Amino acid sequence: MKLSGKMPLRIGTRGSKLALAQANLVSGLLLKNGVKTEIKIIKTCGDTFTDRPLHEVQGFGVFVREIDDSMLAGDIDIAVHSMKDVPTERPPELTIAAVMKRDSPYDFLLTRDGAKLKDLPAGATIGTTSLRRRAQLMRFRNDLIIKELRGNIDTRLRKLKEGQYDGIFLAEAGLERMKWDIPGERLNPDDFVPSANQGTVVIVTKKDSEAERAAKALDNEKTRIETRIERIIIGILGGGCLVPIGAFAQTEGDKIHVRCEVLSVDGKRCVKIDEFINPAEYEQKALSIGNELKRKGGGELVEEAVKMFTAKRGKYDRESLSCGLRSW
Repeated sequence: MKLSGKMPLRIGTRGSKLALAQANLVSGLLLKNGVKTEIKIIKTCGDTFTDRPLHEVQGFGVFVREIDDSMLAGDIDIAVHSMKDVPTERPPELTIAAVMKRDSPYDFLLTRDGAKLKDLPAGATIGTTSLRRRAQLMRFRNDLIIKELRGNIDTRLRKLKEGQYDGIFLAEAGLERMKWDIPGERLNPDDFVPSANQGTVVIVTKKDSEAERAAKALDNEKTRIETRIERIIIGILGGGCLVPIGAFAQTEGDKIHVRCEVLSVDGKRCVKIDEFINPAEYEQKALSIGNELKRKGGGELVEEAVKMFTAKRGKYDRESLSCGLRSW
């Protein structure tokens, strides 16, 4: 598709180094297709509250809402997001025009001295804000100390270097997009089932727009199916970022390997499913897995976690706390 000679399409993004790396990636790929773009930085409420975990920030889509509003107002044509940040209750005028090829979906551990997770001494301090990672870590090593960790990727690395933490958890995809080759440990997804849609970038546009037609060329069908499976499962369970939930679908040969789990907040209880499904019936199988996970006790763990955190934060609307991870 050639759009040369026309006004550049405006890409809206957060201003963090990682968000800009993602936006520049999309800009470069579109340029290869003859589509000129320019980048516009938009500050979101998720960037403002850096002194608390995201599950304590009221409202859904804390990294997305202001960018949606800018698109609806006609100030931007394209938005680039980490897929796991995107709510499913979307403005009807907008669409996910492209689900890009997935980067690493795995969790990654960086330590000050290069130690592996199993070799860290008892009492070592690990930084993470993710409730999922926290619960999985307590299940794997309940002798470690876990502290909250907010800030952009540079800030997190600085805090590790300064000795505020002995180790920190990151998404490996973030390091890949920054083109940083930092020694560390990729965590086994059998023990640390990734968050739904981790490692995936999506492009949002207005429906039936020139921008949508341009972005569609970057869609990756395999990743769209895998992430769709994850969202179906999470959508059945609900709870979003208030609940330690992992969902990971990965194509292996002619099957799709699906791992998913719900944990108690303290990591002591877990309901897990691990099976291979036929791609031809992935939606029905994902629904079946989600419902089975719920029946086996996952639903009770979700309700327990939601009650715990809503009691702390007051009676906010439950849908506003979902952080977006529902089926779309």
